[in-house]
Amino acid sequence: MRILGNILWIVLGGWISALGWVLAGCMWCITIIGIPVGLQCFKLASLSLNPFGKEVVNDGGSVSFLCNIVWFLTTGLELAALNFVLGCLMCITIVGIPFGKQFFKIAALSLAPFGCNVTRVHFA
Repeated sequence: MRILGNILWIVLGGWISALGWVLAGCMWCITIIGIPVGLQCFKLASLSLNPFGKEVVNDGGSVSFLCNIVWFLTTGLELAALNFVLGCLMCITIVGIPFGKQFFKIAALSLAPFGCNVTRVHFA
């Protein structure tokens, strides 16, 4: 079921979210100081391509907090707004609600991505 959800996700707008993350990653990788931030963007672009069956666990510290402040002021609001709008559009129909929930999960992650680890959910 996860595979079908991820395929439908890409078709119904997940590629737009992933494209936003890739563009942000390319912009951050222009400078040497921004390369770690750009690499995190590329990791989260892969999450934007297949979010079903994954969960986000926050275990950041003080360095992650400082990075999240800089991220929020420079790039985070734009990506969060993009994913929030896409989530609202998906929640118009009952069928789109699971996709909208995934967009909202990525929007929340867009505000503070540092210190978060993406783990695969294993069902028993």
